[in-house]
Amino acid sequence: MFNFLPVRIGLRYARAKRNNHFISFISFSSIAGLALGVAVLIVVLSVMNGFDRELRQRILGMVPHATLWGSPNLLNWQADAQLVEALPGVLGVAPHTQAQVMFQSKKGVQGALLNGIDPELEAKVSIIDEHMVKGSLQALNDQSFGIILGEQLAKILRVKLGDKVTAILPEANVSIAGITPRLKRFTLVGIFKVGAELDSSLAYIHVNDAAKLKRLPKGQVEALRISFDNLFKAPTAIWEIARAVPGQNRVSDWTKTHGNLFQAIQMEKTMIALLLLLIIAVAAFNIVSTLVMVVTDKQTDIAILRTMGLTSGQVMCVFIVQGVFIGAFGSILGLILGVLGALNVSAVISWFEKVMNIQFLNADVYFISYLPSELNWQDVKLIMISAFIMTVLATIYPAWRASKVQPAEALRYE
Repeated sequence: MFNFLPVRIGLRYARAKRNNHFISFISFSSIAGLALGVAVLIVVLSVMNGFDRELRQRILGMVPHATLWGSPNLLNWQADAQLVEALPGVLGVAPHTQAQVMFQSKKGVQGALLNGIDPELEAKVSIIDEHMVKGSLQALNDQSFGIILGEQLAKILRVKLGDKVTAILPEANVSIAGITPRLKRFTLVGIFKVGAELDSSLAYIHVNDAAKLKRLPKGQVEALRISFDNLFKAPTAIWEIARAVPGQNRVSDWTKTHGNLFQAIQMEKTMIALLLLLIIAVAAFNIVSTLVMVVTDKQTDIAILRTMGLTSGQVMCVFIVQGVFIGAFGSILGLILGVLGALNVSAVISWFEKVMNIQFLNADVYFISYLPSELNWQDVKLIMISAFIMTVLATIYPAWRASKVQPAEALRYE
């Protein structure tokens, strides 16, 4: 039972009201600093996770997880698609033909990436059907040469549904009339909006129209777009698919086209987390100050405990328990505030924007108009472990100082 005495004494010191108001203020500052640091770190990392989620869902929802390219074309893409779709981990497969073109209307000119797709199969590999703001994906067919543009691209060209858009390919036709560029007029049948640069750089037509535009043999496409149940497996899974499909095919995946963007987000998240950990470190330093002053104030009590039989190690345990109690209280308070903040930050910011009549995120600049948040309990776990480790380390020096108090010296003038 005596072994629990240092813990009981430490908890009593932590809960006791002090006559020294300065020590109480420093102790309160330590708790408040820890709570603030933990709460801010949880909220900020949740917002970073929210942006990462939106990027992953929107950009990688439009960009294929992986693409299997023919050499130069896929001769029998339907059979290849059935073969690929039967492989484990594959969610969907859709034909694809693309070209870099210059779009021209009566009021504007803009370059973009033209994608030939099958409207019936595209939903398996893309979220474009969920983000149509005008028209529909089903309006694309291989009879009328319809086209779907991103919202920003449509604004640049200053066109609306039913207007004509001319696609100019960087290839020339040689005829008796001379050298003329290859071009084709399309009718705008739909407009989509997903955000970011995709709205100004992507356009869609029917895959058969794309074949006619690029003069591919009938029934051939350039590639197959493939989606996986786990997009992080795409870089390795696409090579297995390439070996399974007959022919000398080429492959690409999202890490080659947009991997740098997600690496940058992860690096920013890591750097922000390290910077915000400094707040917790400052609060832990305040615990050092608090315990040093408590040790000085309690030298008589320490001397009496030593004369009653407490060892140096048990005296250290008393003040380690006190410091850990302060740190744990601040960390738990910060955990509660941080989780509540992370779960409600989107609603709070939205309410603040309405009250103040301002907008923090412009959808024309950023790909979303609201502040996203996604609470990751793994991040919360790491934050709490980091706060606990810093708290324990902060108690070692003051507790060691307390264990070195000599009873005779401390009681000499009492």
